[in-house]
Amino acid sequence: MNVQVGQEIPELVKQPTTRQLVQYAGAQGDFYEIHYDQAYAKSVGLPGVILHGLLKAAFLGQLVTDWLGDRGTLKTFEVSYRGVDMPGNPYRCRGRVTRVDGHDVELEVWGEDESGKRTTVGTATVDFRG
Repeated sequence: MNVQVGQEIPELVKQPTTRQLVQYAGAQGDFYEIHYDQAYAKSVGLPGVILHGLLKAAFLGQLVTDWLGDRGTLKTFEVSYRGVDMPGNPYRCRGRVTRVDGHDVELEVWGEDESGKRTTVGTATVDFRG
C-alpha cells in the first residue's frame, strides 16, 4: 500500500450551474427557494442562489471515491458547512491523508470557493486495499 500521511489526493473541480441546482432539487426534493430563485435568495440576505449543502457533500464524496476507485471501500464520511457557494463559480474539492493504520486510511476533505476559502470541511475513512 503506497499511501502516506500528508499525501494529497487529486483535486476535483466542479462547475455547478443553476440548472444543476434545479435538477438536484428535483432529485432530492429540496425546493427551498434559496437554491433557484435569485430574488428570493437576495431577499433573505444571500448574494444570490446558493448550492445545496448536500450537493457539496456529494461532490466531496465523489472526490474520495474517484481517488479510491476499486482499491477499497468508503467506510465513513461526514462534512460541516462553513460558507456558501454559488453556481457559476468553480467549487474545488481537495483532500489529504491524515492517518494510515493498516488498511484503514483517514482523509481530511474540503471544498473551496473561487477565492480559496474552505466553505465545506470534513473527514472520510476508507478501507484501502490499494
